[in-house]
Order: sequence, then structure tokens, then C-alpha cells
Amino acid sequence: MVKKGLLMINTGDGKGKSTAAFGTLLRAWGQGMRVCVIQFIKAEPGKWGEIKAARKMGIEWIATGDGFTWVSKDINETIARAQHGWELAQEKISSGDYDLIVLDEFSYPLIYGWLDASDVLEWLAHNRPANLHLVITGRSAPEALIRQADLVTEMRLVKHPYEQGVMAQPGIEF
Repeated sequence: MVKKGLLMINTGDGKGKSTAAFGTLLRAWGQGMRVCVIQFIKAEPGKWGEIKAARKMGIEWIATGDGFTWVSKDINETIARAQHGWELAQEKISSGDYDLIVLDEFSYPLIYGWLDASDVLEWLAHNRPANLHLVITGRSAPEALIRQADLVTEMRLVKHPYEQGVMAQPGIEF
């Protein structure tokens, strides 16, 4: 049986992509693995439940975004933050200091063209340590990323409480 670091993708229109990635992160942390999260859309001062829990557990968690792109006040700043996030990710990935890294909402900088997807994939192919597990989340993952991945899960929206007028709730959505 081969043991190697996996490239895992959680994509699709359904809820739970990041939640599944954080579950994997928690499992890895529980096994004594060195873990890190870099978020590409959520804003730095966010007080989401998963960030609060990670801080209590001493998990490194970096949010590089400035909020959701459809409400961006300065798209150039949003793009610059995503590019900075990728620079941080490259440092973390190539450092050899981690066993598992989550790049949360990383599909968005790729599909919006803020980062060149082929450059990112080539960099990962040549620089990701063989034993590093990498989880990438976000809707509409590029086909080239899916082809390069070892594991791809597509979340499909069947029903969502928002459709019935139920707003996002602490502990469930954030």
C-alpha cells in the first residue's frame, strides 16, 4: 500500500465544503499532525466558530481576505490579498513544517483569474512535499485542479434553510 500526501478538493454548490475540510484538519490535529489553515475570502477580523476553536487549540489559522467578493469595496485590494495569501501558502507548503494544510476558498482566486491556475498547479506539482496533505475548498474548482487531485468531493445543494427564510446561525453556518 502506498502512503503519500494527498491533494484533496471539496467543491460544488452545496454547503459543507469548508466544514468537511476543517473536520479533516481536526482529525489530523488529533493524530498529532502539524496543521495550518489559510483562508482566501473570509476577512481577517472574522469571529467564526471554527476560528475561535482553532485559536483555543493552538492551530495556526490565517485569514487573508477582505470579505466576500460580491461586496468588495475595492476589488484591486481583494485581488492583492488573494495574491498575498498564495505567497503565504507557498511559504507554508514548501517549508516542510506541516503535515496538512487547508487552502479554504482557494478555488475563487483561480476561477476569477486573480491567480493563474496553470502556474499554481505547476508550482504545486514541483514544490509540494510528497508527504504533505493539501485540502482545497471552493465552488467551481477548475478542471485542471480536479485532474491533478487525488480525492475530489462535490457537494450538491439539495435543500438549504436560507430558501425557507432561515438566516445563517452561529454554530451551524459560522
